[in-house]
Amino acid sequence: MTVWRFVRRQMTPKADYTSLKTVTFGDESAVVSDKAASVISIALIFVIWGAFTGSNWLPGMFHAPGPFVGDSSFVYTVEDANGNQDEATVFVSVFEKGAEVPSQEVAAGTGFAKDDFLAVQAYRSKLILWDKNDETNRSEGAKIVSVDGRAISKDNAVDVGFGRVALTDKGTLNFEPGKGWQMENIWLPAPDSVASRLVSVWAEGYQNVTLAEHLSFSLFRVIVGFFLGALVGIPLGYAMGLSDWFRGWFDPIVEFMRPVPPLALIPLVIIWAGIGEQGKIILLFLAALWIMAIGARSGVSGVKISKVHAAYSLGASKVQILRHVIIPNSLPEIFTAARVAMGVCWGTVVAAELVAAEKGVGKMIVAASKFQDTDIVLMGIILIGIIGFGIDVLMRLAEKWLVPWKGKG
Repeated sequence: MTVWRFVRRQMTPKADYTSLKTVTFGDESAVVSDKAASVISIALIFVIWGAFTGSNWLPGMFHAPGPFVGDSSFVYTVEDANGNQDEATVFVSVFEKGAEVPSQEVAAGTGFAKDDFLAVQAYRSKLILWDKNDETNRSEGAKIVSVDGRAISKDNAVDVGFGRVALTDKGTLNFEPGKGWQMENIWLPAPDSVASRLVSVWAEGYQNVTLAEHLSFSLFRVIVGFFLGALVGIPLGYAMGLSDWFRGWFDPIVEFMRPVPPLALIPLVIIWAGIGEQGKIILLFLAALWIMAIGARSGVSGVKISKVHAAYSLGASKVQILRHVIIPNSLPEIFTAARVAMGVCWGTVVAAELVAAEKGVGKMIVAASKFQDTDIVLMGIILIGIIGFGIDVLMRLAEKWLVPWKGKG
């Protein structure tokens, strides 16, 4: 709470007349982003992420309970074919991944059930062949009836405090150490692990390709595909918004293709354009085309008829109406569609690079997933999000500069 109050006090703007506004439709300036809340939300995401992955960036007191690591034991009870019972102890040593596998000699004991030793890696499980050193075994009718004094069966496992002991169909024991609440690195690596991998990949590259090349190839494909989609989609949208004839011809096509996900077009694009760069650009072009067409059409349809009548009354021609009334008033809708289309293109580029791509963020993510390099996968996802957010910010600034009349009637 102290940190929250300090950040909020530093980042909250001084009170002015803007703070007295109420939320009204059409007035976007009435609601602005709370920068302190944004900073705190991002920091909270990293704290939660680090807490459930055991990150070294967080003090241990903030970590969620982790997996059991250390030495312990449990007792199982064996019943032979004659109904005689004996107990034996299993000494368990759970070690972290990459650590040296511990070894230990244990005394066998005096009964027909002998003590055992088990070494197992954290987050993993291991079978215990309990009758391997016993005087009686499963083939002679011996079976385990309880663990730590509690009955055990195929359908009823026993929690021994530091792990879980289950009975398999063949009568052996399966021990699984306690996993705690933290995620294993292969499922979700810690933030510091992702950051260190980012540094190493930036310096050394990944699969003989630098990170800058991966990013530049993906960015190039997205920009070219989006530009071509806008180049065709905006005139098409204007034509549909201004002409009944064009609306009748192209509206069914646009409305039919709009809900079709770009990923569904990959097989068709491969057949048409092959697996080279042309196919990837065409896929991104189709991802942006329909969004830009609909945005331009909505922008034209949303122009107030009173402005058109006012321009006609002042003697404006149709060309002047288009130049000075329709285009300026439709630009806000077009910029909104452009931001959506760019986001869709970024989401599609990973799928586009699945097909025979040698470079690109999507190619890097797919290659890393095959080798279970989750830190590389997560790093690529974060980079895509950061670059996509940066492009969106730039488009917002361009909209603010080019369309200053947006939201002002």
